[in-house]
This record gives sequence, C-alpha cells and structure tokens, in this order.
Amino acid sequence: MEKSILECIKINKYFYDPVKIQVLKEVDISIKKSEFVSITGKSGCGKSTLLYILSTMDTDYEGKLLIDGIEMRGKKENELARVRNEKIGFVFQFHYLLNEFSVIRNVMLPGLKLAKLSEKEVEAHAYEKLKILGIENEALKKPNQLSGGQKQRVAIARALINNPIIIMGDEPTGNLDKKNSEIVFNIFKELAEVYNQSLLIVTHDNEFAARTHRIIEMEDGRVIR
Repeated sequence: MEKSILECIKINKYFYDPVKIQVLKEVDISIKKSEFVSITGKSGCGKSTLLYILSTMDTDYEGKLLIDGIEMRGKKENELARVRNEKIGFVFQFHYLLNEFSVIRNVMLPGLKLAKLSEKEVEAHAYEKLKILGIENEALKKPNQLSGGQKQRVAIARALINNPIIIMGDEPTGNLDKKNSEIVFNIFKELAEVYNQSLLIVTHDNEFAARTHRIIEMEDGRVIR
C-alpha cells in the first residue's frame, strides 16, 4: 500500500465565540501521492477551517495531523513555517502576486526564502514551472500586465517552486470565468497525472469537483463521504 503523504486522524475543532461550538467533528482524511482530491460542502460546513488545520496554519485542534509521515502537533512555529514552505504549495482564490516584482521574481520568492538553492538555480526552476504552465513568455512582465487567468497560473507556478509534496487550494477558480477555470482545472489534472503532484482543493464548483479523482464531502463539520 502506498503511504499517505497527508493524513489527519480524529480532528476536532472548537470555536469559543462566546460559547463553545464544535466546528469539526472526528475528521479523518488521507491523501496519497498523485491524488487530485476536492473538498466540497455548503458554506459554513468547515471546509476552509479544515484546510487551515491541514496546512498547519491553525494549531488549536484535537487529533493527529501527519505530513509526510511526521506528526505536526507540538512543533514550534518556525518548524511549521518551514514545513509550509518546503512541503506545501498554496493557491488561493486571490493570487497575492506582488506588482513591484516581475512574474519570474514572484515565482522565485518562496524558493529564495527556503534558501536550499542558489538564486540562479531558483530562477532556472521558476522558468521551468512557468514553461509547464505555458506562460514562460510573460516571465519579465509585471503581474498587473497579465489577465486574471494568467495571474492564477503564475500563482500555481509559485506554489510549485519548492517541489512541495502537496498543493492546497482554497477556491482557486472562485474568481475566474468558465474558460480560465477550465484551464486551471486542466493544469491541476496534468500536475497530478503527469507530474505525480498531490492536490487538495476546496471548491464550491461542483462541476470542478466531479472531475477530480475523489471528492471529500463535508456537512456540519463532518466528512459524510
């Protein structure tokens, strides 16, 4: 059996506002290499809260979280920050690109922060990622010179720069029209099936979810399928 690259076991989460409310209930999830998995469910069902925990941003929960076989609870914030930079790539609804930098520099930033490779090597990797996504010709432009769909592709290239074991997305097609949503979906599919990249994507788009390898459906803080 192939081991899980991300696993959570009996995750419970409470909000105290001002009374104690349980927002995640006994959540078990396991993601394997090359899997393209979507998380769906109505607003308020706990999808984004769960993603926040799985991405190690939120450490206030009960249960176990294993990334690459390593338990995340009890790790210091600087250790978790390194896990986020090295093992997880993030793609959000908004691209969060910095307009003062060129496209290629935006893609390089997490690689420069990780500081495992020289700047020249990081630049070569960044160009490679832009090429995979078909936007290498935009490398020297500023983000504000790109279309919405191109910006999201740059954000995906940036998420890939450190060769993470998993890409996590929070509504990555939420701001895109149908054509660009389709482009992003096809990129994700190719990343999983050609490049063996694991992806875990929170989405409201049922059409998008239906075509992923597996759907995790949530309702009232629980996984119902």
